[in-house]
Amino acid sequence: MTLHESLVLPLQDLRATAKAPGLSLRSKLAHSLAKTLRPALPSALCLAGVMLCTWVGFHFDQGFAFTGFLYLVPVVFAAMYGGFWQATLVSIGAATCLNYFFIPPVFSLENSPENWIALGAFEFTALVISRMSLREQLRTKEAIAGRRDMERLYQTSRRILLLDSSDEPGTLVPSLIQEIFELKGVLLFDALSGKTYRSGEVLHGMEQLTRAANTLGADTFDPESRTRYCVLRFATQPVGGLALSGSEISEPAASALASLAGVALEHFRTLQRESRAQAARQAEQLRTSVLDALAHQFKTPLTAARAASSGLLAAGGLSDLQTELVTVIDRQATKLDDLASRLLGAAKLDTADFKPQREPLLFSRLVGAAIQRIDQATDRDRFHIYAPSEEVAILADRELVLTSIAQLLDNALKYSEPGSPIDVVVAVINAEVVLTVRNKGLVVAAKDRERVFERFYRAPETQDLPAGTGLGLSIVKRIVEAHHGRVWAKGEANYGTLFSISLPAARGC
Repeated sequence: MTLHESLVLPLQDLRATAKAPGLSLRSKLAHSLAKTLRPALPSALCLAGVMLCTWVGFHFDQGFAFTGFLYLVPVVFAAMYGGFWQATLVSIGAATCLNYFFIPPVFSLENSPENWIALGAFEFTALVISRMSLREQLRTKEAIAGRRDMERLYQTSRRILLLDSSDEPGTLVPSLIQEIFELKGVLLFDALSGKTYRSGEVLHGMEQLTRAANTLGADTFDPESRTRYCVLRFATQPVGGLALSGSEISEPAASALASLAGVALEHFRTLQRESRAQAARQAEQLRTSVLDALAHQFKTPLTAARAASSGLLAAGGLSDLQTELVTVIDRQATKLDDLASRLLGAAKLDTADFKPQREPLLFSRLVGAAIQRIDQATDRDRFHIYAPSEEVAILADRELVLTSIAQLLDNALKYSEPGSPIDVVVAVINAEVVLTVRNKGLVVAAKDRERVFERFYRAPETQDLPAGTGLGLSIVKRIVEAHHGRVWAKGEANYGTLFSISLPAARGC
């Protein structure tokens, strides 16, 4: 504290105390005087201790050596509780008393070497003890501040965990941090959403500096505005920034707050993703349940319609027009019956106790059987099968795998250029047999190649084409996974799309 501050600040305190309501003037003056003199209390008490030591040494007729060591006691206490400068004052008093009362000639002040040695010893002791005391005081303050920060961090984390999952944390976390840590202003920047949230007084340029901290990935401190800028991290990746203004908050506490804010934002995003995923699952489940119910309801009437149309055609005696109309009815009833069977089959695949009936099969023969199911001969002629001379068998359910192959062939016909060839390749790769259907035409984008196997998903490239049921490729995936295999799509630029099925090869077959 400077001389000006030591003179001016007590006067300011005295004026402020005199204006305080509810106190008499005498009480106010006494309170102000006590507050002003309190810092000088250690040196005053230690000077009194010097006088006591002088009396003890003089009364018991002790010499220079004993009394000199005795003077160290008030010097040490002054250094511990008053600091170096108060200890210096006490040291000068002790050296003066030692010179006057105990160094011959007594009762006179002489410029003797013993006096300077004593003063040097006192000063050295004061310096060492005051530095040690100051260091311990700083450690104590740091420990108290650390404990206070831990309590505040615990309170902050607890209240963040108790936030309503429906409330966006970006609007609540800044005000929560400002309230608990008694800050002037808090600004939170969410880099993933690009949103900025604030609470309290936000200084000019604080938002830009917070964004810069996120970009640079480094924490900074502005001593002029007493603002600390921290990077929000989640799994070591920067996800935003946090600015804390108006308090000397420690760097570890600020980093912990940034971590809490990052976790809160990521937790909210995770809950949102789970909520959307759950809503999507419920919508799919509802849609599937409706389709399954419709399939069950349609199955019996369609079977009766097919039997009636087939019976009319077999009975004969119809005119050409009647035969043509009955043939159309029979063909469309067959398609609807096949669709109902596929819907029921998809529901069967979702049951927990479903187990495929496995037997040794060859992919090439299954492809041939699937091609024969195609109505138009011109479409059947577009397929070209390439298989090794010694083909390896697979252990699979014939009807299920045949259904999956037929679906891939139907997709190839639907989304390829009219009349273009379609290649079906069978290959053995390691311990797997791979079937690939390659057609020229539509190329599925890379971002959609996983999603095309989801139920009811249609790639944007197919929006203008006739819609199917949205179940075909999802059924293929479920069938293949039930056989512990894999299915995937791959695009060939400027050509078309490849769909591949990989199933484990049968051992010993």
